[in-house]
Amino acid sequence: MHGNDQYAVEPHDLLGSVRRALMVLEVVATCGDGITAKAVARRLGLTLPTTYRLLNTLVHDGYLVRLHHSRGYGLGYKLTDLHRHLCAELDVTPGVSGVLHEIHQECTAAAYYTVFRDEDIVVAEVADSPEAPRAEPLGIGFHEAPHATAFGKVMLSSLPARRRQNYLRGQGLARLTASTITAPDVLEGHLRQVQSSRVAVEVGEFSSELSCVAAPVYSDGEVAGAVATSVPTTLFAPRRRQLEEAVRLGAARVSRLLAAGPSG
Repeated sequence: MHGNDQYAVEPHDLLGSVRRALMVLEVVATCGDGITAKAVARRLGLTLPTTYRLLNTLVHDGYLVRLHHSRGYGLGYKLTDLHRHLCAELDVTPGVSGVLHEIHQECTAAAYYTVFRDEDIVVAEVADSPEAPRAEPLGIGFHEAPHATAFGKVMLSSLPARRRQNYLRGQGLARLTASTITAPDVLEGHLRQVQSSRVAVEVGEFSSELSCVAAPVYSDGEVAGAVATSVPTTLFAPRRRQLEEAVRLGAARVSRLLAAGPSG
């Protein structure tokens, strides 16, 4: 599943050259070290001369590297700085990663921590493994479709009604699966239940193969984030109680970390 293709509203003033360069980065990231210019061109439907110009520009500026042994390309080291700066902006409190890893190990499930960044609900930290991978594209920086994710619902439910409605009006309520809630009044009722129970569950709303549960993280009495976990939908029902307990306890621990501050 590619997030942007499904629920983003595309403006009309985009620069084609910039978009093509970013698409090249995405292809190289997806395919891994050694992908050739011909393969990139084929995947993106670009001419080979255009592809070489894009690749050479990205190599020159440090966003890609030329791998001479494999005669292909790989991600450049400049991206590490960008990722580090993004993580710094998301301001993940020390200790949160450890909480997520404990949930991941205990439940054999990917665990997520989300925060508010201005008006966005953003994945700030993830703990997963090859045995229990994160759901694509729910990596650090993911900030879309909050109406269809458990952590998104937790955080949406904490917003004042007018602010929430304005936010969702801008985001839209795209139907991602047959189970996605797309009616505003139905979603409002659902979010009131989340606010009351202090836990959110979504079964196949974001992806039909995925189900998630999330609980709120508090700071100074206000919802500041959420802790969530996801498993394949086929495994969710028999494990729901365990997963709910894990995210509730994890969210409580993160809330205590926030209250303690950096030195805590």
